[in-house]
Amino acid sequence: MKIPPTAAEDLRLLARYDTPTICNVIELFDIRPRNTGYMDGRIRACFPEMPPIVGYASTATFRAAFPKTEGTVYSSLDDQVRAFSELPGPPIVVFQDLDDPPVAATFGEIMCASYQAFGAVGLITSGAARDLDQVRRLGFATFAGGVIASHGYSQTLAINETVRVGGVAVRPGELLHADANGVTTIPHEIASEVAHAAEEYVAAEGVVLEFAKSGRRDLKLYSEAREETLRRIAELGKRVRARRAIA
Repeated sequence: MKIPPTAAEDLRLLARYDTPTICNVIELFDIRPRNTGYMDGRIRACFPEMPPIVGYASTATFRAAFPKTEGTVYSSLDDQVRAFSELPGPPIVVFQDLDDPPVAATFGEIMCASYQAFGAVGLITSGAARDLDQVRRLGFATFAGGVIASHGYSQTLAINETVRVGGVAVRPGELLHADANGVTTIPHEIASEVAHAAEEYVAAEGVVLEFAKSGRRDLKLYSEAREETLRRIAELGKRVRARRAIA
């Protein structure tokens, strides 16, 4: 599995911004349709108060509806955490629950504590969560489609395969950004540029936001501020696309 690495400093920069801002900046590059690349509303943050996370997808498939002939979900933990070393940065575990609908929780305290011990910064599942109070105390960001009290017949079927979660195909090593607003992929080829363009994008939005918070009710001034925001964003878009065209 050969994954283009993103510099650690760029990952730290990406984590300074919320996921909607990252989505907005990705749009400027015009390299994918605007309605693709991010997970839909089925995937929600278990702990919306936690800051954004950025990392590389460590993928797996899961089910809990039927007994397994041998072993448990925990028997695969060794293989999963061993595979973390193949990633160029912090892992985010991504599970596709194959049960439809989910019948039991994908994860709980033990799994999250284990992943965190080996460097993972979060977990995303199309299935369900449990042990929420305990996982919150770990400070481990998780995203799920719901909450179910039992683990059922938990079993991890495969690791490091492409999975589909929240309407998005996630490949092993996919760069992900997630927070209270949801989860998006970041194309590797623009990750560094997205990290460095985000500050300017936020500053551009700040023009109209500053007016909106000023208490003034002058439609002309509001229109001027909004147009200036749009002008700056359009100019930023032209520059990032031009740089990519030259490269």
